[in-house]
Amino acid sequence: MSDPFAPFRLTGRTALVTGARREIGRAIALGLAGAGARLAIHHAGTTEEVADADAVVQEIRAMGGDAAAFSQDFARDDAGHHLAAAVTAWAPVDILVLNASIELPEDFRTITREHFDRQIAVNLRTTMELLQNLVPSMAGRGWGRVVTIGSVQQERPHPAMLVYAGTKAAQHNWVLSLARQFGAQGVTANNLAPGAILTARNRAQMAVEGETITRGIPAGRLGTPDDLVGAALLLCSDAGRYINGVNLFVDGGRTAV
Repeated sequence: MSDPFAPFRLTGRTALVTGARREIGRAIALGLAGAGARLAIHHAGTTEEVADADAVVQEIRAMGGDAAAFSQDFARDDAGHHLAAAVTAWAPVDILVLNASIELPEDFRTITREHFDRQIAVNLRTTMELLQNLVPSMAGRGWGRVVTIGSVQQERPHPAMLVYAGTKAAQHNWVLSLARQFGAQGVTANNLAPGAILTARNRAQMAVEGETITRGIPAGRLGTPDDLVGAALLLCSDAGRYINGVNLFVDGGRTAV
């Protein structure tokens, strides 16, 4: 009998997960490593992030895997080009999980140029640079996976997240374009959109709004970073080779009501 889990295995593949030092990025990185992938763990370079990323690398190595940490502040010019160069010098990238992003909640009437530009730089400009550098080489090798981490904000934007929600909607649009351009060359591009996931970023918000939000989720609870791992593994492996250009919500059914 053939092994039903063989298509999920990623032995010999290299994955770059941006923003992988904690929460959703960390969970996905550990899941891909557990399936056999070599992991490039990206972080933004602060003292705290260096420590967190090193801890993820050590955890992967302790389970018999291979990983290395890479620092790059996505708000800086050419950050995506620099990160792509550093990681590909270590190993050619087969899987790109674009998880790193920032959100600066505020009333749209008070959004400043500084806050607008920072969110665009981190969430879109650096994303584009990574795609420019890594997707063509995936296509040249005949195999690649791009998974962008979107948000329920794409379709249900919070009033205080005008810019963030807009960048996530744009990211989904890019996935559709890449899926059409590179699907015939063995590269798939999909968007994985979490719902209300309890993370450090939104813990304060969830303390105030969590009960109200949970009432609107058929699953009856907030999500956790680990809830994203199964979907990510599907989209990053041969098990999902015929899934391309998809926006997959992992939200406990929130968008269904």
